Amino acid sequence: MFNHLDYDMASKKLPHLRILSSILLLAGCASEPPLPPSDSQAQVPSYRDQAVYNQPYTVKGKTYFPLLSREGYREVGLASWYGAESGGRTANGNRFKPNGLTAAHKTLPIPSKVRVTNLANGRHIDVTVNDRGPFVDARLIDLSRGAAKRIGVNGLAQVSVEILDAASGSN
Repeated sequence: MFNHLDYDMASKKLPHLRILSSILLLAGCASEPPLPPSDSQAQVPSYRDQAVYNQPYTVKGKTYFPLLSREGYREVGLASWYGAESGGRTANGNRFKPNGLTAAHKTLPIPSKVRVTNLANGRHIDVTVNDRGPFVDARLIDLSRGAAKRIGVNGLAQVSVEILDAASGSN
């Protein structure tokens, strides 16, 4: 048998249920799945160290782009040395040690292990690149005073710089 009282109560609740189900339905449609990475994000190789000292930077109006890979790096050029700045900080935040076996390079990833050979005398030294520079035209690498002394660089010298291990210094 049909009860008018039950019908009246159900008909009063029905609009509330419709509104609630509509809200839930719309809420489910409102969120979108995450977007795939943009083309520029997808092109960044996973091996690039994203540390701030391996990002492009500008000095004296010139922008430098650190290399994405150490693999196969070898270059010949002028080396100089620096050491008067003892106590300062290197690009990676470490305290500069003038007698340490370190170097500054404009574009090699930090840190990198390289072999520097003085082409005038054949002496070589293995150093860690932990700083940026030299910011003087035609200079390839700045050696710490300690590294320069060991290979006989008293001012400027023609050197070869080669990476020791493509994975060196990677975190």
